[in-house]
Amino acid sequence: MTRSTIARPIRQALSRPLIQQPRHALAPLVSVRSQASVVDSNSESNSEPPQLVNELPDPREEKEVRLPRAVQALYLQPLRREAEYGVPSCDLQLRSFSIPNLEFFCDFALRAAYYLNLPAFGPVPLPKIRERWTVPRSHFIFKKSQENFERVTRRRLIQIRDGHPETVQIWLAYLQKHAYYGIGMKANVWEFGSVSTGKQMDAEAKSLQEIVEQKMEHFGRDKTMGTVEKVKELLASERFRHTK
Repeated sequence: MTRSTIARPIRQALSRPLIQQPRHALAPLVSVRSQASVVDSNSESNSEPPQLVNELPDPREEKEVRLPRAVQALYLQPLRREAEYGVPSCDLQLRSFSIPNLEFFCDFALRAAYYLNLPAFGPVPLPKIRERWTVPRSHFIFKKSQENFERVTRRRLIQIRDGHPETVQIWLAYLQKHAYYGIGMKANVWEFGSVSTGKQMDAEAKSLQEIVEQKMEHFGRDKTMGTVEKVKELLASERFRHTK
């Protein structure tokens, strides 16, 4: 090998430009950015307010209809509220034999809790419940021919923290109203009262006593008064007179 053959590829490498031409995918992006820079430079020279230029024009997106934000949120993870104190107020346990239905309703419950301003945590997968049965296929001498059945119940847990009792009741009522098929719900709700609970019960006892006394005054009288009137109507009726 001579010196000329070794120096030729080096010269070719040095003669190439340092900035390569943009690829096909980045060509419109680079061209638009260059146009935006030209507009900015002209605006600075003319001391005019800058013009807004769309940096990412896509002809395919212009023909498509943009979905509303509420519809776009369905394709994303549900939003969550942050708990300030972390005091549990409700434990909702969801049960189902089908995993897709269970995951769908868990997502629905978390979204409903977010819009009701309830900090929700979960869903936490709980241990499965397996149930098995053995049933004979036939009787008499064919008793040894048996068949086995198994049922697996999947469970998920969603916990609400720092939630107002009335808001939690609204959330549970909303889930019960829009219940999904094949989903069972079980809720444990905690309500926290003040320290002076005895005083509140004493104050409520007086009002309850008045209500009970008003109802006890007329207890048993409605039936007797009604039967006496019916007997008088029966005696004064024409049918009873003809029977004599």
